[in-house]
Amino acid sequence: MITTINKYLSLVKFSHTIFAMPFALTGYFMATTKGGGSFSWATFGLVVLCMVFARSAAMAFNRWLDMDIDKLNPRTAKREIPAGVISPQNAMFFILINVMLFVLTTWFINRICFFLSPIALMVVLGYSYTKRFTALCHLVLGVGLSLAPIGAYLAVTGEFALLPVLVSVLVLCWVSGFDIIYSLQDEDFDKSQQLNSIPAWLGLSGALRFSELLHVIAAALVITIGIYGHYHWLFWIGAAVFIVMLISQHLLVKPNDLSRVNVMFMTTNGIASVVFAVFVIADMLLM
Repeated sequence: MITTINKYLSLVKFSHTIFAMPFALTGYFMATTKGGGSFSWATFGLVVLCMVFARSAAMAFNRWLDMDIDKLNPRTAKREIPAGVISPQNAMFFILINVMLFVLTTWFINRICFFLSPIALMVVLGYSYTKRFTALCHLVLGVGLSLAPIGAYLAVTGEFALLPVLVSVLVLCWVSGFDIIYSLQDEDFDKSQQLNSIPAWLGLSGALRFSELLHVIAAALVITIGIYGHYHWLFWIGAAVFIVMLISQHLLVKPNDLSRVNVMFMTTNGIASVVFAVFVIADMLLM
């Protein structure tokens, strides 16, 4: 039983939840402190479950759809489906279960989340197709993860607001930027298989410049959020750490040296999301 669970946790890279979950929690507490909503453990738990189910469905679907491509790429050939650890049929069953659980969970939150749930699923599942026809697939991935803070805010208030939208655009730029850096490793493979990506389109140097632009916008949005939301010194500590982590990614990775891409992907972005969320939430609750 434990072995089977571990296989599926590995399939969906559950540890990577660290990238989006902190921003979902930020959106939740933004709603309870600045959006006029009230804290509820039940709603909090449902938001967390929605995040887990949607992400698990999206990640597993990506692995299922790309299994033939992954077999050909030395970097991905050992993933669970091409390696035969999980069968395609079982992976699809897992996807369908998570999709149904996600929609069911939104039903218990409120009507707007339930009615928007198919749109959210179309975005997070549809991303997997985009590399087949557009180099801007990284931005679609960013949009998928950017739904987390807006979704959490809607779960509490049932209404849209500018502040969580700004956070979502921040997530879009941040995620798209680091996904471009991560995809530098597959530039040659993408070209050989006629797959679309920013590195395959612009080359390594051009892709890094594109990523830098997105991260400059992300840094500007962090500052804008701090000013517009009237945050205090705890927020600005988190903001400083986040921006430093953005800068460090571009100091670590160079067109002629991709050896530290994995360090950049997990370490700097994990620190960026967790520390930023902790300080922003602390600012909202304590100041």
